[in-house]
Amino acid sequence: MASEPRSKRLAVLIDADNASAKIADGLFEEIAKIGEASVRRIYGDFSGTRSKAWADILSKHAIIPHQQFAYTTGKNASDITLVIDAMDLLHSGRFDGFCLVSSDSDFTRLAARIREEGVDVFGFGEQKTPESFRQACRRFIYTENLLPEAQTADARAAAKPLQSITHAKRLLNKVISEMESDDGWVNLGRVGSQLYNLASDFDSRTYGFAKLSDLVRKIDTLELGQTEAGHPRVRLRPVVTAKSGKSKR
Repeated sequence: MASEPRSKRLAVLIDADNASAKIADGLFEEIAKIGEASVRRIYGDFSGTRSKAWADILSKHAIIPHQQFAYTTGKNASDITLVIDAMDLLHSGRFDGFCLVSSDSDFTRLAARIREEGVDVFGFGEQKTPESFRQACRRFIYTENLLPEAQTADARAAAKPLQSITHAKRLLNKVISEMESDDGWVNLGRVGSQLYNLASDFDSRTYGFAKLSDLVRKIDTLELGQTEAGHPRVRLRPVVTAKSGKSKR
């Protein structure tokens, strides 16, 4: 009997000063979709009120705290310790990916350095996270999409999306128009992969939809279909000209 392929081994490093403890459940559920969170560490001054909420849930998610007292105002010892640990873990060669949980642009160079070694970086931060850090990651997930109130379909329908569907329409039209196809139809999974390459922070939940297919259905310039094998595919909706009544792409 063939053994099952091993999940990606991930190192999860959390900046307690720049991440809310409210995302913890959603964060580790999201990470489980990527691989196994083999290392779980969090950095901050847990003697202060700002990081106390994390201190209350560390055992639930088996997160190892790294206490950094704020001896000097303006000096972030937590960030420095996180970076040192990340480099040590990187050079151990034991990990397939890193999950950096922070909205701080100071980690941009760290993300880029890890990727230079051919190791994936998955960023988790608020929508306000600077673009430099978002784009330095292979994928970037907005933590607003991981909050408890964003986890159910009813809640997503009632909440205001983080971005308008017009933004998604522009991205999808661009990606699909640039993909080669004999008949205009392209595999929806391939489209998703290309979207991540173009915009690391692309996520259908950002626009209020649980799945990419649900988002595509709401965009008037796109048409969703299926292959003979039942796999979802998509194309730019043909435009019908007024004079001939014929369609063209």
